[in-house]
Amino acid sequence: MRRASSSAGLPGEMTGRASRIAAAWLVALAALCATEARAAEPLPTTEVAPGVFVYQAPYALLAPSNMGAIANVGFVVGRDGVAVIDTGNTKEAGERLLASVKARTDLPVRYVVNTHMHPDHALGDAAFRGTGAQFVAHAKFKRALDARAQSYVDGAKRALGERFDEDLGDIVTPDVQVTDKLTLDLGGRSLELEAWPTAHTDNDLTVFDQTSGTWFLGDLLFMGHLPSVDGSFEGWVRLMARLREQSAARVVPGHGPASASWPDALAPQQRYFDRLRKDVETLLDAGASLREASEKAGVSEREAWALFDEFNARNAIAVYRELEWR
Repeated sequence: MRRASSSAGLPGEMTGRASRIAAAWLVALAALCATEARAAEPLPTTEVAPGVFVYQAPYALLAPSNMGAIANVGFVVGRDGVAVIDTGNTKEAGERLLASVKARTDLPVRYVVNTHMHPDHALGDAAFRGTGAQFVAHAKFKRALDARAQSYVDGAKRALGERFDEDLGDIVTPDVQVTDKLTLDLGGRSLELEAWPTAHTDNDLTVFDQTSGTWFLGDLLFMGHLPSVDGSFEGWVRLMARLREQSAARVVPGHGPASASWPDALAPQQRYFDRLRKDVETLLDAGASLREASEKAGVSEREAWALFDEFNARNAIAVYRELEWR
């Protein structure tokens, strides 16, 4: 009787346990699917020219609300493949860009091109590791990124808090390094890459789509978002003069609208740099300190730019240090 009673109760126990296990798996699966759905939500892109797509980023710093989609990124579609230009500040931002590519074409991503090593443009590269793409950047990109990688990861931890993903530490280094010029063939569509002397950074790279005349300038061009001087102010001013002489149907700034006419797009940045230089020179002539320069130089431009207070003081310091020994 006891044996019969025991045997009779076993199926019920197993059924209850199986139900609990199944329910737990369903909850876990739902959570996983929800996470993947959020990560894979395509970035909204604009087709600025046939086959050229750009995500126009908000003027913002890295935060949980944007998860690193804070720089203009884009891609160009050729006959045989796709080239992605910049990828965002986190793997999630990169995954959303990859989802945007897949929403537009079934062609494979052949290249991921970084215009420079700043995290808002390069840390999303991790999302493209499994695509078979080659990673392309300026010859000085790797050294510059290696020097700051830990500080970029630490900064992301502070900014994202609980949303921080350890995959941010998965820094991707380039397979192809550009020392001067390089042409990428997407099949009936060529992209001309050009490495420039120190300006915004010491590893600035531009991408020109010969088919549409679209020129991706990265952070050599800011519009609306205050420029950030990290490489050389004087070098950047000299380079702007060179860039202005080149023709393009349109340009894609690193921050700003999805595209703009050239060279008109450069005028606000030129005005800000001229103002910054004049103010710093005046302060230097008056014997002002570095701190005074950080507080006073360029302030008349405040209303013209987003994120002015986040970047102007640092720009003034950089200009002061370059000009004080002239």
